[in-house]
Amino acid sequence: MTHDSNCIFCKIVSGDIPAAVVYEDDTVIAFADLGQATKGHTLLIPKEHQENIFELKEDTAAYLFKTAPKIANAIKEAFQPEGLNLINNNGKAASQSVFHYHLHFIPRYGPDDGFEPTFKDNSSEYSAEDLQAVAKNINRHL
Repeated sequence: MTHDSNCIFCKIVSGDIPAAVVYEDDTVIAFADLGQATKGHTLLIPKEHQENIFELKEDTAAYLFKTAPKIANAIKEAFQPEGLNLINNNGKAASQSVFHYHLHFIPRYGPDDGFEPTFKDNSSEYSAEDLQAVAKNINRHL
């Protein structure tokens, strides 16, 4: 299993930095985010150092997303949120701050819970033909 000695999440995996562990097995570890965007904010990471979605191995991704509902449902039972955001940032331009792949589980307690993920609606700028061109361009790289 590869680790990066400068990575804070690798240090959590190795036990060099303490964490409030929610779940752990041989492949992944989930722990409470220090920032707690909302109560129950949890991170799920692979134990092996993989920087982002572009480097994430398919078997690692499959295992992470197999585990994700278990973590989400535990948060739901523990705190009864109205919803949950599952967020992943990849690369500096996307606001990734720790360069070890991680999923944020952010419980949502209503419109005034202090967390505001927003998306700009650019739908008026794209015709149906534009969307087909976007899809075809992505598809040809699969």
